[in-house]
Amino acid sequence: MRKFTLRDLTLAALIAAVYVVLTFGLPLPPFSGIQLRVAEAMTVLPFLFPAATPGLVVGCFLVNLFSPYSLDLVFGTLATLLACLLTQRVPSRWLASVPPVLCNAVIVGAEIAWYETGFGPGFWQAYAFNAVTVGVGELIACVVLGQLLLSALPRVPALRPFIPERRLAQI
Repeated sequence: MRKFTLRDLTLAALIAAVYVVLTFGLPLPPFSGIQLRVAEAMTVLPFLFPAATPGLVVGCFLVNLFSPYSLDLVFGTLATLLACLLTQRVPSRWLASVPPVLCNAVIVGAEIAWYETGFGPGFWQAYAFNAVTVGVGELIACVVLGQLLLSALPRVPALRPFIPERRLAQI
């Protein structure tokens, strides 16, 4: 494992700031219950940049401070952390979208269902609905927008030093 440098810290801070700005600057109204947070496209970045993980977690935490769901601060941020850690370990850029989609669908879907019904008899039905709607929003953000990021960012000469050699070889 390599040392976390000042350059990595700077990249993480920049990613956190962009995440916050995209979330608040490009709010999209839910469409048929599907929440699409454009900034979630960035959750594929740990595939290329290990330093993206702390930036995404901090950015998500800051955004979740304003969430109507108080547990989002813990569980939404935890979903992002888990997704980032798993994304760092996927073998292919085409699989980089899977951890964010699954982690958010499972964790955030359960959180919203709990807020709606508690652990009463309607929990599993609410959970299924929310897991699907959160998952679809993540799928759109991570697969469509995230894959665009994964193909474009390695072409930026200033960003290439942040990408480990093993990842450059996979692109």
